[in-house]
Amino acid sequence: MIRACFEPPWSIRIEDRAPLTVMVMVRGEAWVLPDRGERIRLRPGDLAIARGPDPYTCADDPGTAPQALILPGAECHYPDGRSLSGSMDLGVRTWGDRLDGSAVMLIGTYLWDGEISGRLLKALPPLLSLTADVWNCPLTPYLMDEIVRDEPGQEVVLDRLLDLLVIAALRAWFSRPEAAAPAWYQAMADPVVGRVLRLVQDDPALPWTVASLAAKAGVSRAALARRFTELVGEPPMTYLTGWRMALAADALRDTDDTLDAIARHVGYGSAFALSSAFKRVYGVSPQEHRGRVSL
Repeated sequence: MIRACFEPPWSIRIEDRAPLTVMVMVRGEAWVLPDRGERIRLRPGDLAIARGPDPYTCADDPGTAPQALILPGAECHYPDGRSLSGSMDLGVRTWGDRLDGSAVMLIGTYLWDGEISGRLLKALPPLLSLTADVWNCPLTPYLMDEIVRDEPGQEVVLDRLLDLLVIAALRAWFSRPEAAAPAWYQAMADPVVGRVLRLVQDDPALPWTVASLAAKAGVSRAALARRFTELVGEPPMTYLTGWRMALAADALRDTDDTLDAIARHVGYGSAFALSSAFKRVYGVSPQEHRGRVSL
């Protein structure tokens, strides 16, 4: 996460292919200009989320030519290809052309697209915004204080704050009357299906059956199966398998845990059982999946 400070005219071209980038306007104004689709104007307190990998430009004005190019791996170049070589570094997690610039933006980037997060993010448009009149997040002042601290563990603190910011933003986005939230997200509000979804998500390793989930929810097995399928779009055990596989895929990407350990964590009795289920869902073995994401 960084703090970007600029004085007009300024323009930055982003081609980093990041799955998700969050921008919060703290001071001044900015435009977010996708190559395709509607441009967004940000004012103080507004938030924008860009869902990659499509490129876009951030600028003080749509007519300002890009002065820098952001590429994958956080490489920064001038438009002619020359490296910026740190010439826009302004201090701890601060970047731009002027520390006291009239435009200040907080920017957080997720470099990996997880299977769990992807279930929700796929329901988002490539570029969205929440204006300050409908989006009032108390995290912004706290982030402004924390982002310039240079203390042990600070990156972990900022990562968790960014997660909270995204969760709050998505909750605000999907709470709009016109929002097209995923079926399972809407089903969270149902007293029966919502409880079952939380049970499955919180304790995927338990040996769940439709009968045991129904008992926890206080309904019959038939009633749960019917209501769950109606609201979520798939039967309870199909959803459970998909959730377990998504957890396993993310664990293969994010950890060095053994396949046996991952299998136990997501509710499979052995690495062999997990491998068989994983290949049915993803078409590749867990080892092949881990090898691909490590490239």
